[in-house]
Amino acid sequence: MDMNWQIGEQPGIVAALEYKELKLKLSLETRNRGDVIVVHCQGRIVYRDEAAALSRLVGELLQHSSKLVLDLSGVSSMDSAGIGELALLQTWAQEKNASLKCAGANPLVRALLNLTNLDAVLEMHPSVNAALESFCEEQMCADC
Repeated sequence: MDMNWQIGEQPGIVAALEYKELKLKLSLETRNRGDVIVVHCQGRIVYRDEAAALSRLVGELLQHSSKLVLDLSGVSSMDSAGIGELALLQTWAQEKNASLKCAGANPLVRALLNLTNLDAVLEMHPSVNAALESFCEEQMCADC
């Protein structure tokens, strides 16, 4: 019985694994909506590169903006590091007197935030539009 494996002879399997890994990363896209910056998150917010990338981006944005919305509608999974990063981002926003709101979390992410009680710390909205409207309501109340 020959027990020698030659991985190089199966390029289709290696290519499929590399493709699958690429699909599991986090993509971040920012858009200005008036004086609010919306960060669209697509993928997973997990330990290492993905969570660190989110923190770097939001940290930079908080230097220039006091109103941010994290669009979590594209987040497929989150682990304890991702939950920790969201808590850290909220702390940074508070330190800078900025407003950070989360929007569009799917049922899985929403359940994690509920389980960890982070939904009591973060301002959660069902959609990006609802989060944007809440900034308008705050402005109207401040003018009262």
